[in-house]
Amino acid sequence: MSRLGVMLFHLSEALSRPRKRLVLLSLDVALVPLALGAAALVSEPELSGMRALWGILILGAAAGLLSVRLGIHAVKLNAYETSAIIRTALLALLLGVLAFALARQAGVQRPLAGVVVFAVFYFVLSVGLRFAMLHLLLWACRAGQNRRAVLIYGAGSTGMQLAAALRTHHTIVPVGFIDDNPALDGLTVAGLRVWPSESLPDIVRKHAVRRVLLAMPSAPPARHMQILNRLRGMSLEVLALPSFAQLVGEEELMERLKPVAPGDFLGRRQLEQELRRGDEAYRGRTILVTGAGGSIGSELCRQLLHCAPARIILFEVSEIALYTIEQELRDKIGRRGIEIVPVLGTVMDSRLVRMVMAGHKVQVVFHAAAYKHVPLVEANPVAGLANNVLGTRVLAEAAHEAGVDSFIFVSTDKAVRPTNVMGASKRLAELVVQDLARRSRHTVFSMVRFGNVLGSSGSVIPLFQSQIARGGPVTLTHEEVTRYFMTIGEAARLVILSGAFSAQDQGGSRGGDVFVLDMGEPIRIRDLARQMIEAAGYRVRGPDQPDGDIEIVTIGLRPGEKLHEELLIGEGLLTTPHPKILRAQEEGLSELEIAAALRSLRDAVALGDADAACGVIRRWVRGYEPAVPGAGSEVPSAASGAEPGQRAQ
Repeated sequence: MSRLGVMLFHLSEALSRPRKRLVLLSLDVALVPLALGAAALVSEPELSGMRALWGILILGAAAGLLSVRLGIHAVKLNAYETSAIIRTALLALLLGVLAFALARQAGVQRPLAGVVVFAVFYFVLSVGLRFAMLHLLLWACRAGQNRRAVLIYGAGSTGMQLAAALRTHHTIVPVGFIDDNPALDGLTVAGLRVWPSESLPDIVRKHAVRRVLLAMPSAPPARHMQILNRLRGMSLEVLALPSFAQLVGEEELMERLKPVAPGDFLGRRQLEQELRRGDEAYRGRTILVTGAGGSIGSELCRQLLHCAPARIILFEVSEIALYTIEQELRDKIGRRGIEIVPVLGTVMDSRLVRMVMAGHKVQVVFHAAAYKHVPLVEANPVAGLANNVLGTRVLAEAAHEAGVDSFIFVSTDKAVRPTNVMGASKRLAELVVQDLARRSRHTVFSMVRFGNVLGSSGSVIPLFQSQIARGGPVTLTHEEVTRYFMTIGEAARLVILSGAFSAQDQGGSRGGDVFVLDMGEPIRIRDLARQMIEAAGYRVRGPDQPDGDIEIVTIGLRPGEKLHEELLIGEGLLTTPHPKILRAQEEGLSELEIAAALRSLRDAVALGDADAACGVIRRWVRGYEPAVPGAGSEVPSAASGAEPGQRAQ
């Protein structure tokens, strides 16, 4: 049988398209005598006069002419659907009218019944033979070929059209539909059985299905991702049909809609427009930015361009991050004459840092480089403390020796009574900067402390966005966790303005100030998650809304983070020239204590001793209390799992 199928397949392939049309046209003509004969057998008295040769010839010629006129002979077998069937019915009707006229001409008294039978037989034979030929050719095409069984997910109109199209495919065989609508369970749609999604594993195993066609273009992307993740988890290949909006280009309308900006979730007026002062402190100067490829570092560089410095030195350990920010800044400067100097290296490299300071005569340093991700630093305390504390010491000492005018250290609210190694490392780095500030005669050292930055790498916004794009769930570490937030633009402008305030106070300030931004009220992370889900056009799934799109899941606490962050260690704030920027004066360690702490830390780092390294911060960082896993004071999520937008160097 397979050999016969192959022969038929080769025969059909050998025929040209005009010859195939001629075959179908001949079929339309040849069916006339067959239909007349069948009608005569059923109604002999009425059509006895129609058996004459001339009547058959006239009807046969009319059938051929009408088939050509109606285009029936040109319809491919695999495209013979509703419209072609309607045209065949019209052909049969016209032949019936002609047969009626010929019968009356031949003297048949009551030819109507026989003519109706003739027209019906002609229609049935024409349609039936075409479908028979189609299935015969499909059998021939499939002979000897591997056929792949597929399931169609979605029994709607798109799924039915897809099933109809696949019926004529040589190697793909649809075995049924999967649909989540319980009303369709057990029904037959487009000739295929509909199964519920719970039956998917059994159907896949029974029919050896390896591919699923997702025919739900109108479903939300989140629903698509949920189905996709489940099917891929069963080692199934998934192909999705595009939406009709994508096919006709209507997605451009969505692209023109204004995207939701991270700052939209703050619930307060943003501060960027209020912080447009202090540019004169940087005009015509040479500025070094560490962590220049990170979220805060790169935004600092962008905004410093508006201050018209003579030179910006980009200090970055990541090659791709350095390349990206360098190219961006070169595109932005145009003909403004600002020199961009890329430096690839780490702040732990004392020789490189001193060469850069002296070689370029650096006047202002913005230190935004750090290991910032709380869980990673918690798991790698030696690396985190070495980079964040010893790296800051190397950079600050080099700035002091080179006579840099201003050194601004970017800190974090996690440095206040820290419960994790990252926060403690930033607090110890603050103490190092404060110690140098007291001993420096020229360089003014200052720190800027603020909360989480919306949209920075590792922060909550990108995490929630990726989880929403995957269809959820959105993971939350604690129902009551809150955080202070600001946009990247606010944070960068705050750092620049605070550095200007510090430089203006050179005559009377002893340095070592901690500048704190009035960030308003802390934001509940669960509320932020809900806002982001709704802003993306979805509904939050929960007990009160079981048919929602995306669920918020509490995943449990990770060690090292608080439920609620703080911005001040002590009490009392001093004002600055800007009402939203305050200055805290906090107690530090003595020069001997700092020396002892750094000596112990260097020894621990040299030995790779994590316990000894953690012992340094337990001894010297006041208020540091390592979190106990499972205690209610911690929060793990990316909502608070990263320090504001800094890059490790």
